[in-house]
Amino acid sequence: MEKKNSIVALLTIFYFIIAIVEVYAEFIVYRPIIFVFKPLLTILLVILYFQNNKKRNTLFLLVLITSLITNILFIPTSQNYLQYAIIIFTIHRIFVLLLILKLQKIKDIIPVIIGTAPFALIFFYLFMETTDIPENSYFILVVQNILISLFAGLSLSSYIMNDNKQNSILLISALLFVMLQFTVFIEKYYLTDEFQHLFRPLAMSFNSLAFYTFYKYVSIAEIKQQ
Repeated sequence: MEKKNSIVALLTIFYFIIAIVEVYAEFIVYRPIIFVFKPLLTILLVILYFQNNKKRNTLFLLVLITSLITNILFIPTSQNYLQYAIIIFTIHRIFVLLLILKLQKIKDIIPVIIGTAPFALIFFYLFMETTDIPENSYFILVVQNILISLFAGLSLSSYIMNDNKQNSILLISALLFVMLQFTVFIEKYYLTDEFQHLFRPLAMSFNSLAFYTFYKYVSIAEIKQQ
């Protein structure tokens, strides 16, 4: 048990070292590091999950696999890759919601609706204010806004209804994912090229923290279910 904890601790330290290097690589736009280290972050989470959890949840593995594919597709700057990344990321979000519904005990839908509403208002306001969204991305971005709002609403309502460690970590993860989507949306559709070197490392920071926090949430939730 002590050896297992040491391995998990070392893997965690390695994860955050890689994350820091990746954020810096995004800042200086050094693509060789980005192409290697960005996927490596997700691979490290998979290793951490297998090392730390006796029971492997297929849904969480699908969450990580779709995240890995999305991270790779987001590296290039072309619109075609962006379109594919958005589609895979939508599938990823569906897996995330299914996993949360499996791990959480949602007894009342009304708090979820109330918690979802403010996030949906913000994202759809931003969505309606931009005119640069390609027609082939319009529908998928609407779905994206609904899914991230539901994710945040589920997390917020769970925390308000039952303030425990599991729900606190879920809420932190959700807020980090909200900031990630907000940052990516602003970068892609609002900013000119000269500001992108600032928003890409910011998005990468939110990405690495959000996924690690979500991994912690899944680990805690699965331990409680055993």
